[in-house]
Amino acid sequence: MTLIAFIKPIGRAILDTLLPPNCLACDAPVETDGQFCLPCFRKTNFISAPLCYCCGVPLPFGEAAGQGGLCGVCEAVPPAFTQARAALRYDDATKHLILPFKYADRTETARGLAILMAKAGAALLARADVLIPVPLHISRLRQRRYNQAALLAEQLGRLIKKPVQPDALIRNRITVPLGPLGFDARRSEMQDAISVRAKNIGGKTILLIDDILTSGATANACARALLGAGAPRVDVLTAARVPDPRLT
Repeated sequence: MTLIAFIKPIGRAILDTLLPPNCLACDAPVETDGQFCLPCFRKTNFISAPLCYCCGVPLPFGEAAGQGGLCGVCEAVPPAFTQARAALRYDDATKHLILPFKYADRTETARGLAILMAKAGAALLARADVLIPVPLHISRLRQRRYNQAALLAEQLGRLIKKPVQPDALIRNRITVPLGPLGFDARRSEMQDAISVRAKNIGGKTILLIDDILTSGATANACARALLGAGAPRVDVLTAARVPDPRLT
């Protein structure tokens, strides 16, 4: 055993003593990072089958996926990325976890979310050559002071010992909030909004990291840019996934 391998568990034990792990969704004590206390666990909806093989969207219970395990949306309009997975269904319980992390400086949540994402996206992480976060426009980055997608990517990279390129992508312009927009409007808004800044993307399987996957418009814009730069495959891993209303 190397000295570092011997010291790391001791350091972790000291840190857990000084700063004991708390529930991801509240301040209740738990055994390890990335856990929920029992009441919060009962309210949390983890994504499980049935789901679309391609975009990972949870399907209504009792509804089988179509040919190739695809949802109707992916059958009709295949996304630019190859496969997407998420840890949690985005609902009222998950909002109390994601929104403070995204907007209210609760950056300590990144490690716990990354642990959940590592479980949900194990296959995607295994084949990835590099992790790349979805970028924020520079004006929003200055306002928020951090990119939540980059924090998740950094934590995942540490967990699985894979490289992270936090500045590989750039937003060319400010885009309007996509939440109120429909599917077609989102896709139009993201047209040519993302560019590749990194020079060493060619030949690498990319895993795109973000906090929430909704319609896939942003992920598709990033994937198209990366594929255009020579990446043979782009997958997507997020903390949460919004159920597609077109499938309900």
